[in-house]
Parts: sequence; C-alpha cells; structure tokens
Amino acid sequence: MNRRIPLVLAVALFMEQMDSTVIATALPAIAADINTSPIALKLALTAYLVSLAVFIPISGWMADRFGARRIFAIAIGVFLVGSIACAASGSLVEFVVSRFLQGMGGAMMTPVGRLVLLRSTEKSELVSAMAWLTIPALIGPLVGPPVGGFLTTFLTWHWIFLINIPIGLAGIVFALTVLPKDDGRPTGRVDWVGFLLSGAAASGIVFGLSVISLPVLPPVWGLAATVAGIACLVAYLGHARRHPRPLLDPKLFSNRTFALSLMGANLFRIGAGAVPFLLPLMLQLGFGMSPFQSGMITFASAAGAIVMKFVIRRVLKSGGFRRTLLVAAAGAAVSIAINGVFTPLTPVLVIMTILFLGGLVRSMFFTSANALTFAEIGEAEAAQASSITSALQQVSIAIGVALAGGILDVVSSYNGGELTLGAFHAAFFIIAAITALAIIPFLKLPPNAGEAVSGHGIERAGPRAASPVRN
Repeated sequence: MNRRIPLVLAVALFMEQMDSTVIATALPAIAADINTSPIALKLALTAYLVSLAVFIPISGWMADRFGARRIFAIAIGVFLVGSIACAASGSLVEFVVSRFLQGMGGAMMTPVGRLVLLRSTEKSELVSAMAWLTIPALIGPLVGPPVGGFLTTFLTWHWIFLINIPIGLAGIVFALTVLPKDDGRPTGRVDWVGFLLSGAAASGIVFGLSVISLPVLPPVWGLAATVAGIACLVAYLGHARRHPRPLLDPKLFSNRTFALSLMGANLFRIGAGAVPFLLPLMLQLGFGMSPFQSGMITFASAAGAIVMKFVIRRVLKSGGFRRTLLVAAAGAAVSIAINGVFTPLTPVLVIMTILFLGGLVRSMFFTSANALTFAEIGEAEAAQASSITSALQQVSIAIGVALAGGILDVVSSYNGGELTLGAFHAAFFIIAAITALAIIPFLKLPPNAGEAVSGHGIERAGPRAASPVRN
C-alpha cells in the first residue's frame, strides 16, 4: 500500500471535519460583525448540513463518470472557494450561501476520498488505511472548538476560513500528484429523478432534525421537513426498484455484512456522535470552563483515537471483526455513561483519563466498522456503497445531535427552563444506552465476517487477502 494515499486523504478530510465544527465558537463574533444575531446565524450551520445531504448521493456517480482523483481535487477546490467566500461575507445571506458552497465541496470529499482508498488498497491493508480516515472524523469535532476560540480571540473570525487556503492548495497539488490516476468509466446517464428524490430525502431529514435541535426556526418547520424527507425516501425506494441503474441501489443491502455493519455503525453514531455536542456544553455551562479550557480537556479523546490507530490491526487480527466490535461498542457505552457522573469536583486528570479511554474504544469501533462495511463490496459497487454510507452518516449524526438537544430541553422544562448539570447527566445516560444498541446487529455477524480484511483465522494470506477491493 502506498502510505501517502491515506495521508493525503486524511489531511483533506481533517480540514473538512474541523471546519464543520470550528465555526460554533465564533458565531457571536461573526454575528456582531455582519450585523445579525447568533441564533439567526445558525442557519449557516444548517445550510452546510443540507448541502452535504443534497450532494453526497451523486458523488459516487460523478467519481465513476469523471474519475475519483479528479473529482476529489475539484471537491477540495470548491470547498476552498467556499471558505474564501465565507471570509469575505458581509451579510447573513452571503454567509449562508457561502456555507452552502462549502458543503458542496465537503459532500464530495468524504465519499470520494473513501472510494479512492478502496480502489487503491489491498484488502489485507484496508484496516490500516481506514484508521487514517477515521482519525479526522474523531479529532475534527474535538479540535474545532478550541481552534475556533483561539483564532477568534487572538486574531479575527476570518482566519477560521482563511487558514483553509494553504491547506486546500496543498491538498489539490498532492491529490493530483499522489493519488492514482483514474480516467473514469462508462456509467450511463445520471438518474436525475433519483438524485432529486434522494437529495430531498436526505436534506429534508437533516434540515428538519437540525431545526428541531437548533432553535433557528419554529420547531413545526423542522417536524414538517423531517416528515417530507421521510416521504421522499419512501418515494425513492419505489423509484429505485423500477429503475435499471438507480443512483443509490438498495440491492446493496442484500449483502448481509454491508447491511449489518451500516446498521450497527449508525446506531453507534447516533449515540457516540452526540458526545462532541454534549461534552463541551457541559464543561462550559455546567462546570464554568472557557471554550479553550474545555477544548484542551476534550482533546484527550483525540489522543486515545490516535493511539488506537497504531494497534487496531493487531487487535482485529487477534479478535476478528465480530468480537472487536462487540467489545468496542460495550466499552464506548460504558465510557459515555461515566461522563454522566462527572461534576465540577471531579479531578481533571480523572476526566481526561476516561475521555482518553473513550477515544480508544470509539476509534476501535469506527475503524473496524468502516473497514467491515466495505470488506465484501466489489469495485463496481464501491462508489454507490461509499455514497450510501456517507449519506447515512450525516442522517445519524443529525439524529444524535437532535436527540441530545431534545433531552436537554425536556429535562430543563422540569426545572423551570433552567439548564442544570442534571440535564447533561440524564442526556449522557440515555445516549450511552443508545450506543449500546449497536451491539445487537453485530451479534448476528458470523465469527469469520471480513476475515480477508482482518486476517483473523487465516494462517497465511490467500488470494482474497492479497487482492484489492475488486470482484
């Protein structure tokens, strides 16, 4: 495996992952500068998520049609242009449109980057390669808030976006020089009806849940958008059964390993994905810490994620996917529940130790689940599988944040509307229980699932273990 390939992809994806959260701490400063309110400015967060949801489904078709390397480089370029536009924005409308443009680039980066990795990596090396792509998703949401707070405090909020310029330019150069050349392949005409229905389904659900969790618009709007998104999803499934080449083919779910992996991973993501939302809020609102202080503490999770990258391959070879995922899901659920007993009197070292261990098991889970999802997917199906995976990730993250926010609201309503530390504790306990539900799908996995990728139970590498992700 060319180890430069996952590194190039990881750097670009880290830029996207961090940028999606770095804006949160700068909202008051941006709002004051462009003469709007922080609540109204949260429309920019929603616009970014909606853009991701709309354009992720078509990313696989574009990568197949025009070449994954070319589309990945273009995606970085679009994201970069959006970043510059954000920094130059002088009004709410301009900023929201700029964030939507950023989302268009981000929508292509993650699924297409994963596709490049799948097509350039031998199955026996897939776990190590996926570990690199897991780290940005784990570290980005943790690094974003403190970096945003630092840049906004000591420079100006514009640097949150301007810092992407050198990273993006370097990403484009390395993408075009390091990533394998891919001229595309015959794909037939794009399924425009499928694109409209899938985009409406994903964006409706993500927009609706975002509105429910962020009080930007009346909650009834969020409920209506969510229902409309679900209706479009049902319509898309009917369309896909009739279309000879649907944009996203539901038949992929007939692959048992793929289906169970996605089900378990998204249940896990609904729970564990809410932690980057809940933990900084609890440390700041419940413990009285500054954004920078809370960011330095939560970074312990990122340290755990990095450490796991170096041992995950040996863990999987020893225990296999099924056992590793069961242990990781259970361990993550326990670590999240422990967050629910933290108080301002809890020693910082104890908090950081628990967060470090939580980062270890979450990284173990995500790296294993991401690799297993594609362990039995052929090259012809890889583009669609990557798009489906990315779309479901966005929906599950939106559900997790909406659920966490809803729990805080409900518990607070019993305390006269006051957001107390007890509300955060209740949210962590419920989120931990949902995370534990991920155990159920993985119990149905056979012990030898994905053995060509994990190496578990294989005495020596056979043809399957030594070949790239192709059928």
